[in-house]
Amino acid sequence: MNASTDRPLDQVTCFPDVPEYHDPVEPTFAPELRAGQVLDGRFVIGGPLSRSGMATIYQAQDALNHHELVAVKVPHLRYEADPNFFSRFQREDEIGGKLNHPFLLKFIPVEKKSRPYIVTEYLSGCTLAHLLNALRPLPEKDALRIASLLCEALQYMHGRGVIHRDLKPGNIMICRDRTFRLMDFGIASSVDSRKITIHGVTATMGTPEYMSPEQVKNRRGDERSDIYCLGAVLYEMLTGVVPFQHENCWVSMSNRVTGDPIAPRKLSPNLFAQAEEIILHAMQRDPGSRYPTVAAMKAELDAPRNVRVTGYCDRLQAPRWRLSLRETPVFAGTFLAVGFISLQVVAFLLLRHFLGN
Repeated sequence: MNASTDRPLDQVTCFPDVPEYHDPVEPTFAPELRAGQVLDGRFVIGGPLSRSGMATIYQAQDALNHHELVAVKVPHLRYEADPNFFSRFQREDEIGGKLNHPFLLKFIPVEKKSRPYIVTEYLSGCTLAHLLNALRPLPEKDALRIASLLCEALQYMHGRGVIHRDLKPGNIMICRDRTFRLMDFGIASSVDSRKITIHGVTATMGTPEYMSPEQVKNRRGDERSDIYCLGAVLYEMLTGVVPFQHENCWVSMSNRVTGDPIAPRKLSPNLFAQAEEIILHAMQRDPGSRYPTVAAMKAELDAPRNVRVTGYCDRLQAPRWRLSLRETPVFAGTFLAVGFISLQVVAFLLLRHFLGN
């Protein structure tokens, strides 16, 4: 790291002390790895750090590197034989391995593996999502600084043909040494990789609260998809709520295709108009109307007082209900499938009733 990246969060003053925090992990009767187990004669497994529906991440010590702490991500056994999941897991390892930037999670190469797993550096701190639970909204200056730093990470990725596609506070690690990392390349795409289908879901994968309209439409997306997601993260940091917030994630996904978010300054009146302009520019529904690159967005984040206010906030369109297999294929397809099954159940019950009589 150079002098400008040694402690990039020193200019962020809203959280002077970053806690060490991991979400509680529920015990399982059949863990993939056990504490004290030595994986491939090198990694001494400790306790689990997190567990998702497809994998568990363990803290471990690297016996070949002075017992330095690392994180080991191991897929659940039931997925190891799934060729689609294995391709995705392998792709994450390949993409992470070719990235080398101080703001991106560092992957540790392992030549020979007895089973699929990924090893990365161990980070001490907590996610931006955890910090937002304690403090929201963030001060404007701090939120713009964090977004600017994320632009640097994304610019490096995009320059190597990699799109993150799942940018959200839960994938941004704020470290106790005043650094940060963008994490989780599980659904990242590379220009030289083929499109992979995972259990019938392709480019739509992402987190509904932050995903771009083109992802909702089941399109692959490009650098501008990450710009939209970054705009959504900035929206949350500055207003305290996620855009298109709704208890039903399918409605939230549909709303971002058919309408615009609530103007940020309606939720946070003290926000400067220029900051609102940056958010709404990044979150345009049409990718062609967004910032063309993260470098262009970063330039305005670094000099917000120079941003020209267009009054777009007064021309926002409220989302409208529309069921379309073309615009929202996943949402519409699921809705129609549930409706079809419901009709079958009703028909079966009616038939049984009449036959019983």
